[in-house]
Amino acid sequence: MERIERTESGEPGRGPADPARAPGGAEGSSGTAASAPVRPAPLASFAYTAADEEKRRGVRRMKTTATGLLLLVALVYVLATWAKNVGVGGWPGFVAAAAEAGMVGALADWFAVTALFKRPLGLPIPHTAIIPTKKDQLGASLGSFVGENFLSGDVVRGRIHALGIGGRLGAWLAEPEHADRVTAELATALRGALTVLRDSDVQAVVGEAITRRANAVEVAPGLGKMLETIVADGGHRRVVDLLCVRAHDWLILHGDSVMDAVQGGAPGWTPRFVDKRVGERVYKELLRFVTEMRDMPEHPARYAIDTFLTDFAADLRSDSDTRARVERLKSEILGRREVQDVIASAWSSVRTMIITAAEDEQSELRLRARASLMSLGARLATDGRLQAKLEGWLEDAAVYVVTTYRTEITSLISDTVASWDADQTSKKIEAHIGRDLQFIRINGTVVGALAGLLIYSVSRAFGA
Repeated sequence: MERIERTESGEPGRGPADPARAPGGAEGSSGTAASAPVRPAPLASFAYTAADEEKRRGVRRMKTTATGLLLLVALVYVLATWAKNVGVGGWPGFVAAAAEAGMVGALADWFAVTALFKRPLGLPIPHTAIIPTKKDQLGASLGSFVGENFLSGDVVRGRIHALGIGGRLGAWLAEPEHADRVTAELATALRGALTVLRDSDVQAVVGEAITRRANAVEVAPGLGKMLETIVADGGHRRVVDLLCVRAHDWLILHGDSVMDAVQGGAPGWTPRFVDKRVGERVYKELLRFVTEMRDMPEHPARYAIDTFLTDFAADLRSDSDTRARVERLKSEILGRREVQDVIASAWSSVRTMIITAAEDEQSELRLRARASLMSLGARLATDGRLQAKLEGWLEDAAVYVVTTYRTEITSLISDTVASWDADQTSKKIEAHIGRDLQFIRINGTVVGALAGLLIYSVSRAFGA
């Protein structure tokens, strides 16, 4: 059995690499090598497997058979020629002619088959060892053939259209077990994607996106319109009611504090009893005002608040100075670290919520995804327009890929073939097709013999 050398990666090799070509070799560390352009590493050669070796043993058996047949016709030729020379008449001439032509056919086909993989008898005959010497050209031709005949836009579009992907996909998705499978796979992919993403990176992106979006949009006109709608609908009155109630309750509980504050602000030269009387008077008037405002829906102060809010809403929408102040306030609020932390922390909550929903088979997220998939499948299975639209998208996408990246796709074939070792390539191809090629030798022997017999018979029939 032929010994097969393998590299450390388990693939066939021709022996140790040249140290001068190795990245860490002496020449690789010199100044000249360091300044040379760096070429991409060659692609790994294909593995020469035990199945290939078994096929090679079959090829060798067929070689033995074909060679044995050649030796047999040679022996027949010798015996027939001898019989003819010793005076045996009739059949020796026919047999010798057939055997002679059979040898010629066998030798010609042996030369043709051998010339594909090696030089016959080691002689430097032109146009022999075709596969080892023309491997790269064959790879380039194969790549060009595939690009021209398989990666053309019309071929790809026609093939995808013939598949009827829309209807078949719809019928498949409409089955509950298939929808469950797709939902589970999507949930797994979603969990994997969220697990791989680093929280810090996503939080930074989310925070930047929200801040950039908020800074890009002027909020004052929107706030003005919203405030105008609230005032028109009377929605602010409940807030005013609440403030009046809370203010009244607070004054009842903190009356002494209010009077002390008023007395503390009086001039130093006024008598203390006057300050006390003034404080009590101010407190009573303030309490009366708040009480009336709480109990009277038509209180003038409430009307003043309505007017103020209406004017303020109009200023938010049309007054440039007010709008500028609101924008500055917005920027100051967004720039605070506490606000940025709140924005960033929102991702953690969303991520936890999504992962939990993806893991729970009965979660609303998965149930809705499953229902949506089944609904989409039912529509695809019956809606011809939707099928045509989906198939059109797929066709356009596939055509774009093959027309835009045809060179890169075909170069994968040519570059891969170019990276293969010539001897190993020849051996592997011979292992796969060599047995059939040996039948060519056998057929050449038989057909040559029959042709020789026919030619000899016709010649004898016409008296040649």
